[in-house]
Amino acid sequence: MANPRVHRVAVPVSDVDAAEKFYSALLDNEGKRILPDRHYYDLGDFILAFYQPPESGTWSFDQNQYFYLSTPDLDAMRAKVEANGGTCLTENATMPWGETMFFATDPSGSRMGIVQEDTLFSM
Repeated sequence: MANPRVHRVAVPVSDVDAAEKFYSALLDNEGKRILPDRHYYDLGDFILAFYQPPESGTWSFDQNQYFYLSTPDLDAMRAKVEANGGTCLTENATMPWGETMFFATDPSGSRMGIVQEDTLFSM
């Protein structure tokens, strides 16, 4: 199995429009609005993503950062997460932006998304 790689860093923000304005200027890069609550920046080796969590509902995560790993075998990675003291938080699911993935935590509680490699969103 190929080594996982960092694919995207997602940062929660209270106002995605304000984040877009600030980071577009800071990075000299307009990025791309993916969904009304998500704005992504292609930084070469990874995507820097800003998202505005809803007040409630399915996507209502707390204000922790997530990092994403890609893998050619989602089920094998799920087994590795669980075998090494991590916790799978969701089932495998296809997201609105097209990726098939699941969310998990490492033993210390750090949150991550694990994405099926052949479904990776790219810009």
